[in-house]
Order: sequence, then structure tokens, then C-alpha cells
Amino acid sequence: MTKILALDTSTDACSVALSLDGEIKEDFRIIPRQHTQQLLPMVESILVENGMKVKDLDAIAFGRGPGSFAGIRIATGVTQGLAYAANLPVIPVSTLEALALAAFEKEGAETIVPALDARMNEIYVACYRLQAGVPVSLLREHVCAPADLALPDEPFLAVGSGWRYLNSMNEVTKSRVTLSSETYYPSAADMLKLALPGWQQKTVSASEALPVYLRDEVAWKKKDQQ
Repeated sequence: MTKILALDTSTDACSVALSLDGEIKEDFRIIPRQHTQQLLPMVESILVENGMKVKDLDAIAFGRGPGSFAGIRIATGVTQGLAYAANLPVIPVSTLEALALAAFEKEGAETIVPALDARMNEIYVACYRLQAGVPVSLLREHVCAPADLALPDEPFLAVGSGWRYLNSMNEVTKSRVTLSSETYYPSAADMLKLALPGWQQKTVSASEALPVYLRDEVAWKKKDQQ
């Protein structure tokens, strides 16, 4: 039976999850600015509770971003350290795709637009449609100003912290949106659900397990223009 550990610290939420005997077990907490202190103890606890050690795992999945720069670095660093120590492959998972999966499962909408607050009056955003139980990208994940958001020509369900900027968005977007009443965070359990199917084809080495900030390219372009 495949044994994969997943972890995520991309937002105020901190979560670890373990796939074991076909079940997913998760420790999910909302602990702003405590990820550095809490993540490794949470990993150790979920493994000990299930009679496992890191070396018993087949792979480690992690939320590679986008999200909080500091949070993504924490998850990446811990994942790399554990993977190096136990010689394990790593499965990077999109935080936005994990948000979309959670919303699909809970609300059943046809099209989901997850967005996270990127600060600096910008959002991280993507668009997905569920096909055969898997979120399929209709719009690549990117960072933009809320007013510049351009989405596929169809109604959609909006989830995530980025939708606090709805009033700043264009009228076309406002006319198509249905705001979810639920509060969603990326979670390690949803990342496991995305990582598990065909996981062997999704792995990278520990050295290749890199964060995805999305803002890097934009920042460099602005710097080059100065």
C-alpha cells in the first residue's frame, strides 16, 4: 500500500496528512506565524501515531505554492530535509489546485476559480473544471491585480482569500461570479488526493523540489524596466 506524507504551510493554515492503508489521516490547524515551530512536531506526531518513520514512506508531497513566501519556504525546506535524509522522491502540488479540489468535493460546481491574497493589492489565481474527478486547468495560475483579472466566458464559483478584492474587479467578472460562503484553505489532505493517482509519474528529486512564488518573474520584469 502506498504511503505518502503531505504537508502545507502556504497560508495561515498548517497541515500534515498521511495516506495509509487507503485512508488519509490529517492534522490541520489555523496557526498564523507558528509554522516554523509547529510543522516538524506535527509531522513527527502523525508518523508516531501510525507506527511509522520517515524511511517507511514512499514519497513526500508538499504545497509548492503560490501563497505566503515565508510559508512556502518553510514547507519546501522541511520537505527537502526529510526527503534528503530518507532518500525519498517528492511530489510538488499546487495550492490553488488543492483549493479547487476541496471546493469541487464540497460544493459540486462545474467551474472553480480559486484565488489567494498575494498582498500588494494583487491575487494569485487560476481556473479549473472537474473532469473524471480531477481539476483540469482552464487558466494557468498567475499573479495579477484584481482589476486585471480575465476569466473564461462562463459562470464560476469563487473560493479563497483573494476574493476579498471582488469590489475592485471588472463588471464582467462580477456578473459571472458566485461567491462561496465557505472558508477554504489549502490542505495537506487535498494535496494527497491530487498526489496519489499515478504518483510515480509526478515525483521529482529533493533538489528539484522548488517553491513556486509566481511573483518572481513579475518582480524581475519591473526591476529590469527601472
